[in-house]
Amino acid sequence: MLKLNPIRSEKVWGYEDWIASTHVDGLQKEFASLVGDYPLLVKIIQANDTLSVQVHPDDADAKRLEGENERGKTECWYVLSADEGASLVYGLNGKPSKEELRVAIKENTLEKYLNRVEVKKGDFIFIPSGTVHAIGGGLRLLEVQQSCNITYRLYDWGRPREVHIEKGVEVIKNEKRSEIAPLGEEFECEYFKLQKEPLKGGYSFLVSPSAKTAELVFISEGSGTIRATAKDGTKTETQFKKEEIFAVTQGEKITLEGHGEVIRISAK
Repeated sequence: MLKLNPIRSEKVWGYEDWIASTHVDGLQKEFASLVGDYPLLVKIIQANDTLSVQVHPDDADAKRLEGENERGKTECWYVLSADEGASLVYGLNGKPSKEELRVAIKENTLEKYLNRVEVKKGDFIFIPSGTVHAIGGGLRLLEVQQSCNITYRLYDWGRPREVHIEKGVEVIKNEKRSEIAPLGEEFECEYFKLQKEPLKGGYSFLVSPSAKTAELVFISEGSGTIRATAKDGTKTETQFKKEEIFAVTQGEKITLEGHGEVIRISAK
């Protein structure tokens, strides 16, 4: 069991804490020593202002446009806190053509195509690669994504930053969106699985010995004690608090004692 220490990246709109990463742009060396190249990247995003409107490529487009060793970026958000009336952009309204989108970006009229929705604490949003999106101000999110740092910015609300019109429009997939709703007990997609567990005294589980790689344990609420027993019988114990994250390896038995909420994150 390894407690992971965040790497902070300050932004014009707030900050990101990369809390589980082996990506070269935010490398946690101890984590990389434990797992090698981890296929997921986990962040906490504090949005004091609205992020740019952006889109990420899928695996095939990432390799084609950015290099053979790149991954795409499918991601999801779990709302940790939200100001009243906080909202985000989730996909496009209607079915604009790629040429209509290019013109709208160049003329700063993209907002008419953006699907904006209000969200609250506990909501879950699935963002497949190719989905146009933007996080609004007043939100704090847990983000679980493929280990990829490719972002194509389409619109930036008047801020003088570069936009990536051609690549961005090329990778957009304006497909049907999932319903935004509170995170249930479990979510699973092609790349990752999330399991939400209430912590009301004690909770134990065994990390599958046949798991592809280490599992992550994120403390979304509360505090307490976490204990691990490794396959060789070695025992470790430490205290945990809200928004800390631990990497636990195959074959470890994990016990948490305390009160709050735990989200287990595993790569597929």
